[in-house]
This record gives sequence, structure tokens and C-alpha cells, in this order.
Amino acid sequence: MFSPTQADVRQFFCSVYAKAQAGQPMEAIETLASLWIDEHPEYHAELADVDAALTSMKVAEEGKSNPFLHLSMHLSISEQCSIDQPRGIRQAVELLSHRRNSLHLAHHDAMDCLGKMIWESQRAGRPPDGNAYIDCVQQHATRD
Repeated sequence: MFSPTQADVRQFFCSVYAKAQAGQPMEAIETLASLWIDEHPEYHAELADVDAALTSMKVAEEGKSNPFLHLSMHLSISEQCSIDQPRGIRQAVELLSHRRNSLHLAHHDAMDCLGKMIWESQRAGRPPDGNAYIDCVQQHATRD
């Protein structure tokens, strides 16, 4: 199983951004990443400078979002939906996307649920609860 480091993730997204800017061919996962990068022009400056991206790993700025984590979560949710793992996530995200009238906004809601599931798993020292994750996404999709 591939376990990328924080530096690997940053280099991947910076490389994808550079390839997209240069019009170079990309692998399927890079194309998907590029589509999410396009949805976030506010991250383009950070993605354009791989050296700064690697240096900034050591400095956490309070109140500032991490574009690499954010884009990684978009990719994770896209992959989860493509294989419907955990079972039911595809339908839950589709329902949420329909309700929000935006796949992008649906992903942002699902990210809240994914982050909550990971945090609770780490805090309790137990495996992630996929059912709780899907329930959370479905709640976002069905609440008034």
C-alpha cells in the first residue's frame, strides 16, 4: 500500500499544477486532481512554488486552510465515490450534490463528515466508522 509523506503530497499537487499550466499530458489521477485545483484558484499561488510548499510544512499558520489537505480530501471523496467505499458513500454524496446543486459544495460538506470521522477515530483509538461517516453525509443531504 502506498503511504505518501506530507512532502510527497505537496510535490504531487505542485507537479499537477505545473503540468496543467504547461498543457502536458497527465495520468488519470492527475487529471482528477487538476479538476479540483481548477475549482480552487485561491490555491494556485501556493501550488506554483514547490520549494515554498515544502518549506511551509514546518510552519502552521493559525486560521489559514491547508490547500494540500483540502485537495487531498477532494481526491479521497472522489475515489470513495468511484468505488462506493465505504458502501453507500456514492449515493449519499450524489444526494447531497443534488440538494446543494453543486458537487463542489457537496464535497465540502462531506469533508466535514470525513474530518469528524477521522478525528473521532484517532481520539478513541479505534478504526474509522464508515457508517457514521455516511450517516453524517446523509444528514447533510436531508436536513431542512
